[in-house]
Amino acid sequence: MSPSPAATLAGAYFPGPRSENETWVRGEFQAVLDQWFDWRKGLFAGDPGSASAADRLSPERLRKREELSQHLAELCEALTAETPTHTPRYIGHMKAEVSLPALFGWLAAMLHNPNNTSRESSRVGSVIEAEAVAMLATMVGYDPVRAQGHFTSGGTVANFEAVWRARYRLDHWLSMGLHVAEATGDVLDPFAAAHMGWDRFRELWFDHDLTDDQLRACSAAVGNPASVWRRISEAARREYLGPVMLVPGNKHYSWLKAANLFGLGEDSLWSIALDAEGRLDVDDFERLTRLAESQGRPVLMTVGVAGATETGGIDPIHRLHDRLDRWRDGRERHIWRHVDAAYGGFLCSLLGGADEKHLSPDSAAALRAIATADSVTIDPHKLGYVPYACGAFLTRDTASYAVSAFDAPYLDRPELGDGKWSSTMEGSRSASGAAATWLTGRSLGFGPEGLGAVLAETIRTRAAFQAAVVEALPCIRFVDPADSNIACFSVADDGESLASANGRTEALFNVIHQSPEFSVSKTTLGPEYQALIARHTERYGGTADAPGLFLIRCVFMNPYWAAPDFREVLFPQFIALVRQALAGKTDRPPITDPRNTEAVERTEMLDCCGLD
Repeated sequence: MSPSPAATLAGAYFPGPRSENETWVRGEFQAVLDQWFDWRKGLFAGDPGSASAADRLSPERLRKREELSQHLAELCEALTAETPTHTPRYIGHMKAEVSLPALFGWLAAMLHNPNNTSRESSRVGSVIEAEAVAMLATMVGYDPVRAQGHFTSGGTVANFEAVWRARYRLDHWLSMGLHVAEATGDVLDPFAAAHMGWDRFRELWFDHDLTDDQLRACSAAVGNPASVWRRISEAARREYLGPVMLVPGNKHYSWLKAANLFGLGEDSLWSIALDAEGRLDVDDFERLTRLAESQGRPVLMTVGVAGATETGGIDPIHRLHDRLDRWRDGRERHIWRHVDAAYGGFLCSLLGGADEKHLSPDSAAALRAIATADSVTIDPHKLGYVPYACGAFLTRDTASYAVSAFDAPYLDRPELGDGKWSSTMEGSRSASGAAATWLTGRSLGFGPEGLGAVLAETIRTRAAFQAAVVEALPCIRFVDPADSNIACFSVADDGESLASANGRTEALFNVIHQSPEFSVSKTTLGPEYQALIARHTERYGGTADAPGLFLIRCVFMNPYWAAPDFREVLFPQFIALVRQALAGKTDRPPITDPRNTEAVERTEMLDCCGLD
């Protein structure tokens, strides 16, 4: 039987779990090095070298090289004890194999070491970044001509970039409202002013014949925030408590960091409730927005999650944005909409192809709705299979990308062109992640026939894994539905209490964690997942007598799962390991060949949920 398109792509664009592409990869690495060496030798060929042939062969030079070689060998040997995330046996975290296009692109750019702080220091790297941003923008549904963005060190910084820009916009509008209120004596409505929209802002700008200096005098971002907030309170004739961020309960920890770093305080982070499937509850968003309005607290931004850290769940972004559309069109309240798609953003590559069927209709609609967001976070170093550290921040247009600029006299020169040094939170930024993403997009591609086919197969693998485990081990209870390639499960008998199930699940995790055969991860869903926990326990008649749900978490993002042989070999081994653990018989040697029928039959005789 011929391999599937996804298996063909995995075989062509990844190193291979047993280094199957070694010969070709060695050749490409050598070609990159040859080109780099030749470029250095050919550039300014008349310049003197740093050392003669005799110097290079001097005893002192040779000794230092030998010393370096020894230390390098020590490092390489030490790294062999690193977590082997390239194998399908690793299903622990959002980390897997690196693609060959990404590896080649990363290496080629790193050798030249461009710094994308400006066009001056990165004449080629900055162009590659712009083209890679356009590729990602196209994938998530943005118009690549209008979209803006840049690469970051990861999703955390990309989320910070969104807060920075949302604050810039809100501060402009609220500053305008404060100026008008103080000039006219009208009562200020901080919520209405902070969401007035650019059209109203421009209208007021011309009506009041404003200057930049006048508006800056009303800005809490560039002025003294305590003084400006006091003036807002006086103009509003009520205490102004500052803006809030509406972020769902499945949020990444970076949002807590953002509230702290931007001086907003944890009180500003309002958690949108999750529904019984662990996704953002749109009705609770509506409730919180109306509460913020009643308290005169602007909404700095509303966040939807595409690929939750714990479960891989995808929020109903389409329904959330429909509600935001109503606030905008019906009441002229423009609220910043951000999508944290650090993990799930690359699932947009399935849209429009035959493999879209592996997404639920709601998930597909949610991913399409990313195109209507003001800003998006996406991590190529996750489902883009790019080396760490590589995140990306995108905005729908130039207006959404605008942010406070800070002068740097030593960079303020005409030849810098439109370098982004003044509009990114990080100063120096390597071009290697952008180059890795660029080469991935140019070769594998970010559409249904490329990366989409690979990711579709990982979702199919997750579904096949759940089906195989449930059939063999009825006491394994998966969190359902699953939106992506992450499967979470607990251990529970019919009618078992949550506290008891948590203890048994944690004991099983400890056994798997200590086994050399597989790597999994764990997570505990807390009170914010109360509705999901209740639904999960009710499905097996359990009682929710614990504050959280302990889960074993399996991430099936490895590209080699596209080859069915891995399912045939590894699924039975995983099931056998779990059976042995539940039986309390983990001192047996690991089963390395599922075709060892005696070992498999031995474990088949054990009852998974009441083992002797």
